[in-house]
Amino acid sequence: MKVEIWPSVMCMDFRRLEADITSLEAAGADGFHLDIMDGHFVPNLTFGPDVVRAVRSVTRLPLDAHLMLEEPDRYIGQFAGVGADLIVVHAEPCRHLNRTLRVIRDTGARAGVALNPATPPSAVEDVLGEVSVALVMTVNPGFSGQALVDSAIPKIGEIARLARRRKAQVRIAVDGHVSEETAPEMVAQGATILVGGRSGVFRGDVPPAEALAGLRRAAEGGRPDVGS
Repeated sequence: MKVEIWPSVMCMDFRRLEADITSLEAAGADGFHLDIMDGHFVPNLTFGPDVVRAVRSVTRLPLDAHLMLEEPDRYIGQFAGVGADLIVVHAEPCRHLNRTLRVIRDTGARAGVALNPATPPSAVEDVLGEVSVALVMTVNPGFSGQALVDSAIPKIGEIARLARRRKAQVRIAVDGHVSEETAPEMVAQGATILVGGRSGVFRGDVPPAEALAGLRRAAEGGRPDVGS
């Protein structure tokens, strides 16, 4: 399965949002990742459904709404209604995770589950058969440009093994300090979707489209099989 790269909208220049999206789509982006933060579950505020709607109006690529919210159930319908194709909720704030994932699927969107660096893979094992994507955070969520939490990378492989054991058809995504240096190991562990943020696509030293190409080369150059 090919490695996909989903640039993070949060890291774009909002003065030229349409231009960045168009440029990255032309450069081969596979989708766009939208970080929705509420200032409660994570110590930051980002944007809401209006920005997702704006992004949807300028691209036909898949949109991933990553809900870093204390009460995600309240907003699932809104984000599905403005064009999110994949809605990812965190295991940590969801008291009834199976029910929340069913709410997502009932909107017609694909469901995903995310876990923070300190959350064990066992927290999502029972729902791997109910989601399209399992998102591993390799930084503590809330801000872009953070240092990698090295201990989170082996969790990619752990989830890959749990998915095989359960015969779950789930893709593993990684968000947090994804760079040309870290991507090969993430992919080797079993990741097939990489969220491109300030370490990988919006580095500042080269145009984002060029950085995306470099990240893809690095990711595709390091994909040995993961042991069972």
